Amino acid sequence: MLETRGLTRLFGDIRAVDAMDLTVRPGGLTGFVGGNGAGKTTTMRMIMGILEPTAGAVLWRGRPVGRDDRARFGYMPEERGLYPKQPVLFQLVYLGRLHGMSARAARRSAHEYLERFGLADRANDTLESLSLGNQQRVQIAAAVMASPIALILDEPFSGLDPDAVDAMADLMREQAARGVPVLFSSHQLDLVERICDDLVVLSSGRVVAGGKVDDLRHRGRTLHRLVVASGPSGATADAGWVRDVPGVAVVDVDGPVAVLELVAADASDRLLREALRRGSVRELSTIVPSLSEIYREVTA
Repeated sequence: MLETRGLTRLFGDIRAVDAMDLTVRPGGLTGFVGGNGAGKTTTMRMIMGILEPTAGAVLWRGRPVGRDDRARFGYMPEERGLYPKQPVLFQLVYLGRLHGMSARAARRSAHEYLERFGLADRANDTLESLSLGNQQRVQIAAAVMASPIALILDEPFSGLDPDAVDAMADLMREQAARGVPVLFSSHQLDLVERICDDLVVLSSGRVVAGGKVDDLRHRGRTLHRLVVASGPSGATADAGWVRDVPGVAVVDVDGPVAVLELVAADASDRLLREALRRGSVRELSTIVPSLSEIYREVTA
């Protein structure tokens, strides 16, 4: 398990990260979201030892993380860290050696990932000769080729086309399936919602929400949507009558559509009986908030 406890970083008078407690579970994908300047990249750099914390600690398996631990972490920085004028295979082998791999093992792993990403025929080309999307593929190969014990990815989906996004997500899931804790940041909330197990939301350097995505969706009151149809008389449907149903708290009514909260145990039965007496019901469903809605709520 990868954790931070009270992690803080000051830049002069600016508190970029403020007493952050963060847990990245083994075998799970943890999405790290927040606006520009929220502290995501600074946190990742402190986890990797690139920046020294002003206060607090990074823990690996319950103890302070050490140099040998970090040497086995896979890391993709937001500002890509590869050499544009070096051949792709040469630098992948070099980076694999820095992670403690033998030259033979590094070459074999590099070839496997280049083959997987459709870049086997570009192995001896310079990085700068590749498209931005293919450079991104090489960067993720560098992060995972040494079988990391933890994976820290800063905006891994930036610049990728939809097929490459799917390939990247599959690779991250494979790493998680090995029991690796995976922390990744992204501004693409719909993508984070689709693939992450846990979510951490940052605002001004502080964690303002965190936990399993389903738990976050149900952290507030549960709302329902009722859609009614017109009755036998053919009059235009109007759900305004829901305001008079005991045990129902109305949030909004717009013609035949009502958004409401069922605050009494038997309110749904009373609501349906009254709706059917007046006409018919087209929909009565629970409103599940999207990640974008959760994000806007907790960062407002």
